[in-house]
Amino acid sequence: MFHSLRFRVLVSLILVIIVAVGVIAFLASRATIGQFQRYVEQGGMMRHRRLEMLLAGYYTRTRSWSGAQTLVEQMGQITGERIVLADREGRIIADSANKLVGQFVGKGWADPVAFIVYRGVPVGAIYANPLGPADDPQREAFLASINRALLLAAVVAGVAAVLLTVGISRRILKPVEILTAAARRMEKGDLSQRVEVQSNDEIGELARAFNAMADGLARLEELRRNMVSDVAHELRTPLSNIRGYLEAVRDGVMEPTPEIIDSLYEEAMLLNRLVDDLQELALAEAGQLRLERRPVAPADLVNKAMEAIRAQATARRVTLKADMPHDLPLVDVDPQRIGQVLGNLLRNALTHTPPGGEIIISARQRPELATGAGKSWIELSVRDTGEGIPAEHLPYIFERFYRADRSRSRATGGTGLGLAIAKQLVEAHGGRIGVQSQVGMGTTFTFTLPVAEG
Repeated sequence: MFHSLRFRVLVSLILVIIVAVGVIAFLASRATIGQFQRYVEQGGMMRHRRLEMLLAGYYTRTRSWSGAQTLVEQMGQITGERIVLADREGRIIADSANKLVGQFVGKGWADPVAFIVYRGVPVGAIYANPLGPADDPQREAFLASINRALLLAAVVAGVAAVLLTVGISRRILKPVEILTAAARRMEKGDLSQRVEVQSNDEIGELARAFNAMADGLARLEELRRNMVSDVAHELRTPLSNIRGYLEAVRDGVMEPTPEIIDSLYEEAMLLNRLVDDLQELALAEAGQLRLERRPVAPADLVNKAMEAIRAQATARRVTLKADMPHDLPLVDVDPQRIGQVLGNLLRNALTHTPPGGEIIISARQRPELATGAGKSWIELSVRDTGEGIPAEHLPYIFERFYRADRSRSRATGGTGLGLAIAKQLVEAHGGRIGVQSQVGMGTTFTFTLPVAEG
């Protein structure tokens, strides 16, 4: 619990709330006390001004401070302050507490709050609370009530904020908990888990990413099962044939004639090609495929690949054509590997093109694909007039052992490794490969190769 995201988020938000509310309450208290203090000081200045006027009038009438003690005592009772009146020599004439009369003003006293002047000559000075401010119960009670109100408001606001934070954190983290539960079920092997996308924020993006990951894992698991099934099927057929022939020869049913030996050799070669294809694909996907690159003319690559398949195309009554500009620059490739790419694409096109159709290989320079380093590209296309590929199969056409028509056998549809190998070989050269197809209109595979420098 203490290590859960909800607990940490909740504690963090509560700490933020406590600090924020505490700071606000402290600043509000200081501001209130300061404003109250200024209000008290302004009121004191007005009272002292009235004291000055009263005492100045008294001195004007009597021309002396005789009898001023009674007036000062009355003033002290009215204002609640201790009022001290001293003459110009500093001797205390009157004290509202009636304790300092006859003494002199102390050295540590504060400055007088007012002076009494008669005909331009100072005749007295008024001191308020000269020995320090007296405790004011009403003032202390008022400030205490203000502080209690602020504290109560802070507590109420803090509690409300914490309750609101708990609710919001549950609402925010609930999708995360759902994602976590779905991920744990996927960890146990249930790849059918999907989560509902309920928002367009980061949590919603996470849910969409999770669903995409789940779709990918489910597809990969299906491909893995299909791969195991396909590999088992592709290995079983030649192995069964080899076993059958060998058992027949061993039991004396058949003689080891040259025809039987040739058939066994052909089956062994089928096994060898399948294993070689798997190994080559594994090396390419691991980035460990060695490339012997050199400048080559694209036309040479295309002509060699067409010659290798021309006999099969003639037998199937499929026309091979090449559309190659004469001014194409050389490409920096491994001729054997790119020839393998062209061979795989041509054999795939030949398999899916009916008699009377045609296969066209074309090339063009693509300067608009030039990179920041100045590297440009040649784009080669293999287009056929065959049956086409349904749109729902196009995203997966380069995956290993994937076949759009699952009913196809090795003789009619291959093992599904050719296009996967072609993709890895093109990407090993830094290029890209893609496909466009429409059912009944044919298919076009395109891939790019880097132009040789210099």
